Amino acid sequence: MRAEPKSAAARIAVIGHGAMGRYLLPRLARLLPRAEVALLLRNAPRELPAGTTVLTGAAPLLAWQPGLLIECAGHGAVREHVPGALRAGVDAIITSVGALADAGLRSELQDSARAGDSRLITVAGAIGGLDALDAARSAGLDSVRYIGRKPPLAWSGTPADYAFDLAALTQPTVIFEGSAGASARAYPKNANVTAAVALAGIGFERTEVTLVADPRVTQNCHELEVRGAFGEFQIRLANAPLPDNPKTSWLAALSLEAQIRAYFGLAASVEGPQA
Repeated sequence: MRAEPKSAAARIAVIGHGAMGRYLLPRLARLLPRAEVALLLRNAPRELPAGTTVLTGAAPLLAWQPGLLIECAGHGAVREHVPGALRAGVDAIITSVGALADAGLRSELQDSARAGDSRLITVAGAIGGLDALDAARSAGLDSVRYIGRKPPLAWSGTPADYAFDLAALTQPTVIFEGSAGASARAYPKNANVTAAVALAGIGFERTEVTLVADPRVTQNCHELEVRGAFGEFQIRLANAPLPDNPKTSWLAALSLEAQIRAYFGLAASVEGPQA
């Protein structure tokens, strides 16, 4: 008898039901209609898609025996749940790539994946050009600089909220300048993209980052400037924010969806993205 494709009988656990998790769940139902889906939470929400199993801790998660874990809940969730899942042989896709700025955690995740013969997969998120950056690295890179621009209020709830009167800004204002590692630690919900750039390029400490609160823009803008032996390139993306969360670029959610399609070998939808 012919075995079912991997996607037909998938068991997928999702950590988190914030903006990214709420975006993802109905799409999983469309992409993988026969899959079983569990949601790992500290407290169960009032409304969930029909058929969703709720799990409330690491032990219930592993007892449920997922084949794939998808993290959508922040750096703490990566530390708390992903190493154990990898050691148990569960593949993991993480969206909070900024957690990998912690060298100790990065090493633990790599060791856990080897021990469990599992895969740790990171999502590119809202930035493009990482394939070119990775290719250029083999010839030697001189500098990698990332510039992130968002409307001032998109930085609410971050360290910038305490240092600036965001609502009163009338000119572009630099709210952070430093390394990718420092930016990912200080702005974990806004700057995961810098970690993706660092991993593809010259690392967390050599990658330069500038974050800007810019009242002239209405979208989340990402700029990448790369120089090396290969030459140089510049990329600029202007992304609409996720409708449920202005801190997250819509493209980041679409990137996660694309990574899931690639994992299960699914063709891209011919339909346009939906809010």
